Amino acid sequence: MKKIVVFVLMIPFFGCKNNAQKTEDNLSDISEKAFRTFKVEDSNYIDLTTLWAPFQDQLSAFSEEKYNALKPLIMNQDIPTLQRHVQNRKLSYEALVTFYLYRINLLDRENQKSLNSVISLNKSIIEEAREKDKNRPKNLSALSLYGMPILLKDNINASGMVTTAGAVALLKNTTEDSFLSQQLKSSGALILGKANLSEWAYFFCGDCPSGYSAVGGQTFNPYGRKTLDTGGSSSGSAVAVAANFCAAAIGSETSGSILSPASQNAGVGLKPTIGTISRSGIIPISSTLDTAGPITKNIIDNALVYNAIIGYDANDVKSKSTSKIDLKYVLNTSFQGKRFGAIKELLKDSLYSKSIELLKKQGAEVITMTPENKNLPDFLRLLNLDMKADLPLYFQNQAHKNIQFNSVQSIIDFNNLDSIHRAPYGQKLFEGIVADSATVSEFEAIKTTLKTNGRAYFDTVMTAQKLDGILSINNYHAGYAAVAEYPALTVPMGLNKDNAPMGLTFIAKPYQETQLYQWGYHFEKIAKKRPFPNQYD
Repeated sequence: MKKIVVFVLMIPFFGCKNNAQKTEDNLSDISEKAFRTFKVEDSNYIDLTTLWAPFQDQLSAFSEEKYNALKPLIMNQDIPTLQRHVQNRKLSYEALVTFYLYRINLLDRENQKSLNSVISLNKSIIEEAREKDKNRPKNLSALSLYGMPILLKDNINASGMVTTAGAVALLKNTTEDSFLSQQLKSSGALILGKANLSEWAYFFCGDCPSGYSAVGGQTFNPYGRKTLDTGGSSSGSAVAVAANFCAAAIGSETSGSILSPASQNAGVGLKPTIGTISRSGIIPISSTLDTAGPITKNIIDNALVYNAIIGYDANDVKSKSTSKIDLKYVLNTSFQGKRFGAIKELLKDSLYSKSIELLKKQGAEVITMTPENKNLPDFLRLLNLDMKADLPLYFQNQAHKNIQFNSVQSIIDFNNLDSIHRAPYGQKLFEGIVADSATVSEFEAIKTTLKTNGRAYFDTVMTAQKLDGILSINNYHAGYAAVAEYPALTVPMGLNKDNAPMGLTFIAKPYQETQLYQWGYHFEKIAKKRPFPNQYD
């Protein structure tokens, strides 16, 4: 049997933003840009009548009174609480799904509060929820994803649904399940639908706002609609979680694409060790750096989703078996005796400095340090060269059989037939991919240098100071974590002076997700800083 290797598509934000370290590459083309006006806001491709037709009967019977009665049971609740409500017959999985559908219908498209975070819905979701109610196991653990409605970033294949990466070229790309989708379904979770994203995981236009795709339109941040950036590329996933449109969501990251939107929408986002989560059936940017990961409202939910989607996949060359998170360990340990490195130049941020003081009060030792300057040369070329090779493999092995595209150039040519609607911000990054090339030895040297420098950036100071982890902000050091292939977890710190959410980001060595969740859980508990978007209560 032919071995299929397919890789995950994610946003390439370079993590070195604001005060973070610069590199030899000018990576402004793949950085978040400040936008206050948009060429396109609403989707020109989502037919709302068609989108909502499968749910009309159910939504017609679901009154505003029922919606308001369910609000305190569902809004901002964690998954264990939702499961206990079902166990106590205060809630059903069908009611939970209908609540989310009602809320998406009410708030997500074509109104004064539109967030444009959901790109498509699972037509069978109500029937599937009814089946979950009918077959719910007795004594089901509250720590289960059974019956929980999850949104997938729309670069992740799911059976019976279209996977577009936000691109008009893939509007007919109906696929089978990705490995990740199979894992979710095996856990009992429900796939509610697909979330909007920065098109082609933000490795496409170069001059567009994060959260924009031709198919999904412009996603907005519920904490500051049209005033705060959504972050990207998993924009819709993070916004949908913040707006209570789902129990949890899946994003993907190449360099900052989970950490950025999660932190900027007051969510918890895990960029795991590369290989712990399969990339098969996810539209790729870089087989070297891509990974999927959960975005949730809190640590416990995040760990539950992570446990559900990890697993060895023989069709992913980087896949490795890994142990599930032991939640008892996460809940019952503390910061006592832990040593963290705080980056000196970030201490001017008041939320960061206050968060560090909280860690110290809980027994952590925090060492102020300045990492050794390490450049990341040819970072952009790594992404160019990987995507040039990896995207055709997705088209060949994981896309719908009638999809005729076979290269990045074929997508560019298609978009040029109607660039006003298909690529209003241009295709600069795609054009850069086509123009780039390297020998096999040159490419291997690029990857080796980046990984060596990325690891040295963290390891030199971690070894010298005997540190357990590094403390950062949002996705500021996501580029280094990406090339080092180190995991990172962002947890809400609160709102800054501009009322924008910000996250404390923990970075650790490979396969230390349990430690990340331990630190994140105890920080979440003492900080109590997750704000809610007031206009979406």
